[in-house]
Amino acid sequence: MITTENITYHEFVGLKTQITESTNSEIIGLNGTVINETKSMFGLRTEKGIKLIPKSNNSWKFYVNNQQVTVIGSKIQKRSFDRLGGKA
Repeated sequence: MITTENITYHEFVGLKTQITESTNSEIIGLNGTVINETKSMFGLRTEKGIKLIPKSNNSWKFYVNNQQVTVIGSKIQKRSFDRLGGKA
């Protein structure tokens, strides 16, 4: 089960997210649901369509069990199955 403590070891598909910090100021505040995850990108379903956003340059706020947790993108820049055995 995904919790705020172990979120970096899980797949993010299906979670609601929002970008809280970014090197691209135009996407700060962008929110949606993660519909795809690759090693370096999230595919988000937003109000304005599907957006492909790089993980590494952003901080992501996720909502898990009615709680918020912020994850630094560079710490999750791996495929979900690669994150399982290593430090995130």
